[in-house]
Amino acid sequence: MRKFHSYEEVDKDVHYYVSRHELIDRAYNSLIGDTPEKGGHYITVWGPRQSGKTWVMREVVRQLQAQQPEFEVAILSLQSARSGSTDEKILKLLVTQLKIGFKRDFPIINDWEQLPTLFTSDYFDKPVILILDEFDSMGTEHINQFATEFRHIYISRQNEVNQPTGQKTYLLHSLALIGVRSVLGIENKSGSPFNIQRSLPIPHLTFAEVDSMFHWYERESGQTVHQEVIDRVFHETQGQPGLVGWLGEQLTEDQFNKDTSKPIDMALFNQVYGAALYVLPNNNILNLISKARQEPYKQVVLELFNTKKIPFSYDNPISNYLYLNGVISWEQEDTESYYTRFPCPFVQRRLFNAFTDDMFSNIGQLYPPFTDLSQVITADTLNVKNLMRVYEQYLQKNRHWLLTDAPVRKDLRIYEAVYHFNLYSYLQAFFRQWKGRVYPEFPTGNGQIDLLITYQGQQYGLEVKSFSDDSSYREGLTQSIRYGKRLGLKEVVMVTFIEQVSDEIRQKYEAPHLDNATGITVLPVFVESMSK
Repeated sequence: MRKFHSYEEVDKDVHYYVSRHELIDRAYNSLIGDTPEKGGHYITVWGPRQSGKTWVMREVVRQLQAQQPEFEVAILSLQSARSGSTDEKILKLLVTQLKIGFKRDFPIINDWEQLPTLFTSDYFDKPVILILDEFDSMGTEHINQFATEFRHIYISRQNEVNQPTGQKTYLLHSLALIGVRSVLGIENKSGSPFNIQRSLPIPHLTFAEVDSMFHWYERESGQTVHQEVIDRVFHETQGQPGLVGWLGEQLTEDQFNKDTSKPIDMALFNQVYGAALYVLPNNNILNLISKARQEPYKQVVLELFNTKKIPFSYDNPISNYLYLNGVISWEQEDTESYYTRFPCPFVQRRLFNAFTDDMFSNIGQLYPPFTDLSQVITADTLNVKNLMRVYEQYLQKNRHWLLTDAPVRKDLRIYEAVYHFNLYSYLQAFFRQWKGRVYPEFPTGNGQIDLLITYQGQQYGLEVKSFSDDSSYREGLTQSIRYGKRLGLKEVVMVTFIEQVSDEIRQKYEAPHLDNATGITVLPVFVESMSK
């Protein structure tokens, strides 16, 4: 029986997969060319890590080899170029890969100007379609050197306008460069020498594609997968192929799925999801978190957790780097407005956990000894608004050491997200003592944080905000109502962080807000981060 798969190439004979015919056809047609006799296109194939770039292009190679015998086709890996520090080593690697891919000898070359000679009739009898995987394993200098020579080949072929593709001086009919970051000179301050290519981004899987793999598993195994589980897998991953395959592995294999006579239900999903958050290793996620922790990229991630909209552009090298390493994505608001967001709830949750642990592994004493909590919590009741008062006192009392090493913005003010991390840490510790649970939720991907508390069989919702102006405060009330409606709650506490606030403002803004249409009451409460 087939298996879900999350690392290296998907094998169509043994793994669940989706055909991605449209994407494969686009790459195939680009490499063949609009008018094949004149030549094909030089393209870049790119996307975040584990998006299926290499698999798509290997399928293209198989299709070309089966249907286009008039071309010589090969896909070569330049991954070993990571350790190549000199021109000689990089060029030697290329020649070695050409020998392996085309099964013939090529001469060692010592300088870049000799590279085009490898694609002449001295070594090939047919036009060549070449795909270079892991192209951006090299440093920028070597990427630009390759791009310069490939551009030279392309232009030389274009100049031989009256010669068919198989009779041109250089027989490199078409070229595909695969990488996780752009190879178009974004990191080259002097501009790109390779501006004749087409771009082929590799998108994530659609819901229909994810859904089809799990139903394929149902047909082969005879084990039912509840639709709610499939929906949740897609929601948490947003179709990121590596994560879909990884959760699919955990859900269907015997580490968690011990009794295949029972359906894969939400109880099993929750068990797998909890393990995925805390104890199951995933190299892609660990790499992603490592990238997000580094400066200057950390600043963007922290700003994104502040719930404010951050413009997105591939021209921005920080955004470009974070996107292609799977840390962020983007969303379109209108025809000319694109904003940064997290790529999926699972990645956002892992980043949230990582930053929370980094900053608040020790949060100190939650409240003074002998504090009367009878108006906050009892054996069977919880007053979240009063709990926020206790937390506010904790924050003000311990701020002097708690936030000493907290990251600050350029204006030297602490990132607002730091307070959200601290609140989550505090509530985790608080409910650990009272045998309750707190879960962060990220409904929009743009930093908005909801906290769900479960205590004694009851659910309590918290919408967490940072105050900026009256308009955003009113918008927060609307979001809180939507949150309460989704959870089926009659009350939601909207927690708003603010540095200082007067008693008059508290009295005005902390009044309960009843939404007549839904019957949901929002209980606003300010958390003043600085004592007066």
